[in-house]
This record gives sequence, structure tokens and C-alpha cells, in this order.
Amino acid sequence: MYALFKKEISNFLSSLIGIMVIVVFLLITGLFLWVFKSDFNLLSYGYANLDGLFILAPWVFLFLVPAVTMRSFAEENRTGTIEMLLTKPLSDWQIIMAKFLASVALVLLALIPTGVYYFSVYRLGFPMGNLDSGSILGSYIGLFLLSASFISIGIFCSSVTNNQILAFILSVFLCGFIYIGFEFIYSLSLFGPIDLFIQRLGIASHYSSISRGVVDTRDILYFLSVMALFLSSTKLVLASRKW
Repeated sequence: MYALFKKEISNFLSSLIGIMVIVVFLLITGLFLWVFKSDFNLLSYGYANLDGLFILAPWVFLFLVPAVTMRSFAEENRTGTIEMLLTKPLSDWQIIMAKFLASVALVLLALIPTGVYYFSVYRLGFPMGNLDSGSILGSYIGLFLLSASFISIGIFCSSVTNNQILAFILSVFLCGFIYIGFEFIYSLSLFGPIDLFIQRLGIASHYSSISRGVVDTRDILYFLSVMALFLSSTKLVLASRKW
């Protein structure tokens, strides 16, 4: 499994997609937070916080994560190397987890440099250091869990097709629906007393909760459940090839 993980990481970092994901993420967030005159601009906001980053980042990941995961199984299916991979002394779970963890590592590589944003805001605060570090830490945890959930969805979408573009479109749609779709359905007030339950089915509700700095075990379990659901579904798709 470790060898496959290293191979996947190497493929990411030696390919245009892997480098572009990191560069594009940092470029978009950097421009909106520091350059463009917008609601996200930290210098115009007047308060020492990183709320703009944590509002913007999920929307950027909504498109970048599917770009990372679209080739994970779709390319293997298209070239036929999936059959050879499945004959290796690796279980289906080891194959899935190696690809999942490699994608998670790439996202972490994109997130780590944003620590410069925290340091900058920390220094710019008046007095220096006057910011809610607990809330920022919770937001980073929430953003990591959100991106890992997107990755699990993207890997599942990649496993059901041999077309990378189709895998990308499916992943963007499914990630978008699970992220914000339930918020839209909840706002219609169609379900009466279970409206709040419908809202809690979406990622946005739990991400928002963690971003307030309160790391609730129910939110953690929700994200782990989303990952488990889609990674298990991927396992089922791979297992179906042997039937």
C-alpha cells in the first residue's frame, strides 16, 4: 500500500495537474484575500480574522478536488491497468486508501502555505495577535475534513466511469449538492418539523459549526460517515468487477 501511495504522490507532483492544483488554490485565495477589492479582502475588512479564506476555500476545492480525483480510477479503467492493479497483492481497501491518502496529502500541501495568511493577520492585528486563534484552528479542521469528504466523493465518481471528464462533472455535481444542496432544500420549508434534519444532512451545516471553533464530535462523525459511505461505495464498485 505504501508503494502505491508513493507512486500516486509522485504522479501528482510530476504531473501538471498536481502542481496546478496547489498553484491555482494559492493564487485564487491570495488574490481575493489580499489584492481584489471584494468582501473577502482582509485589508479592507477592518478586522483581524481569516473568515474570507474559509468562506472562499470550499468553493475553490469544489472544482479543484474533482480535478485531482478524476483520474484516480477513470484512467485505470480507460487504459485497462485496473485489472493488473487488482491482481497485485493488495486488497481493494488498500488500493482505495492509497489513492485517497495521496489526494489528501496533495490537498494538505495546498493548505500548509496558507499558514502565511494566519501569520500576516496575526501581525496586522491591533494589538498584535488580537484574533480568535481557536476559531481559525476549528476552521482549518473543518476545511480539511470538507476536502477529505470531497476527495472520497471524487474517488467514487472516478470508479464508476472510464472517462475523466465525466468523472469530473459527476464529482462537481455531487460535491456541490452535498455541500450546499441540502441548504437550498431546507430553505424551501417543505418538510415541516424535519427541516432542520434535512439541513444537517449537508456538509455546509457541519462545516459552519466547526468553523465557529467548536469541534463537536457529532460534526466529526458526520464527516467520517460521508468518507466511509463513498469509500465503501468505491469498494463495492471495484468488487463488482470480480462478479
